[in-house]
Amino acid sequence: MTARLATGYGMALLLPLLQACASGGDTLSAPASSAAAAANLQLGSAYLQQGNLPVAKDKLERAAAESPRDPVIHGLLALLYERLGDDKRVDGEFRTALRLAPHDPELLNNYAVYLCGRNRVDEGVAHFEEAANNRLYRTPWAAYTNAGVCLHGARRDVEAEARFKLALQARPDYAEAAVQLAQLELDQGREVDAYQRVNGFLGANPASPELLLLGWRAASALHDRVATAHMAWRLQTEFPDSEQAHIASGGRSAKP
Repeated sequence: MTARLATGYGMALLLPLLQACASGGDTLSAPASSAAAAANLQLGSAYLQQGNLPVAKDKLERAAAESPRDPVIHGLLALLYERLGDDKRVDGEFRTALRLAPHDPELLNNYAVYLCGRNRVDEGVAHFEEAANNRLYRTPWAAYTNAGVCLHGARRDVEAEARFKLALQARPDYAEAAVQLAQLELDQGREVDAYQRVNGFLGANPASPELLLLGWRAASALHDRVATAHMAWRLQTEFPDSEQAHIASGGRSAKP
């Protein structure tokens, strides 16, 4: 589960923006200023979610012409142009949206996803951290984790580790931060740290197949047969149909 940010996680993190627009939510600041713009915004958001990019483009560009100062519309246009591979227009739309709503944490996070995916690491991390430090942002731990993934992908592991730890300080039960931190430790050859990280997290929180596989890999690297078998057993009993259980299928299938 390494560097998911750089391999297309942008759509997943931008999805809340789409859902808020489709449901009439207030994720971003300014609603469309006219009935026509609002209607085109709703339709454009829906078509974008469905993957109907030509119709989404028509509706969202109409909405922007009807309500050019709406940051929600520009944020969605940025996502649309990213799907279309038009990087120049993506960057321009994000900048326009942030000029209209400069402190909007969702926009900051979404732009940061885009920047990190284009290896503009320093810019991306700065935007993630601005989002995380905004008291209106509901999931600062996610922004810190994303910053860590961005930095880890750039091999800036000391900085990445600090961000993952900030995420876990903000929300100790956030499994994604634990996964990313344990993966970083494994990548650095710190198998003891990785195993202790996974085991400690699992002692207080529900398991996930990603965490159990990391525990299995760390235990295997440490040549700890009992711990390796235990992680494999948990995968096979709790997540039997998962890819992770298949990977660890060489472990014992009975509880050690």
